[in-house]
Amino acid sequence: MTTILYIAASPRGENSQSGKLAEAYLAARKAAEPDVTIEYLDLWRADLPEFDGDKAAAKMTFFGVGDMDSPRQTAWDQVVAVTDRFIKADEYVLSVPMWNGGIPYKLKQYIDIITQPGLLFGFDPENGYSGLLQGKTARVFYTSGVYAPGAPAKYGADFHSTYLDWWLDFIGVTDVETLRFQPSLLTADAVGDQARAVERAAMMSPVPA
Repeated sequence: MTTILYIAASPRGENSQSGKLAEAYLAARKAAEPDVTIEYLDLWRADLPEFDGDKAAAKMTFFGVGDMDSPRQTAWDQVVAVTDRFIKADEYVLSVPMWNGGIPYKLKQYIDIITQPGLLFGFDPENGYSGLLQGKTARVFYTSGVYAPGAPAKYGADFHSTYLDWWLDFIGVTDVETLRFQPSLLTADAVGDQARAVERAAMMSPVPA
């Protein structure tokens, strides 16, 4: 049975443009594959721990810096608890609006919590970093009010899709499909463009053989 983890990075709820795309995809996916399990992670309602000093110190023990004492182990156990849910999923669906050229800070906090040595990546002094996830897929839905690929620099720059592309590859997720609704404001037909983007999102859903 396939488990999809839907990570919602927008706080706008039903008014989220990226959320509408992700939900159209998930609805079509569920219709095509009724047995699929969809877990919902609203980053704005989730109890995400701060990645504080003890957690950072615990992380560094994997690089030979310091010892995993009791406070660090307790902090690390919190990280593992959050990360375990991510690791157990087969597919990741992310709805990601552009915030100031990048990703919403709640998504960055989540990424900083779960992207840890021995959990999502490995490191070798000679070979460098390696992603530890295997056989995972991701569907990412990007939106922005003004920015669009190829638009003049005065309309912004893209550090959110480039960052997430890097991060997913870094942790070993290479089967990634993306869909953009950009821009959502500087358009002569906002309603029509949104409807067409939602339709494209639904068509991304794979049909079981």
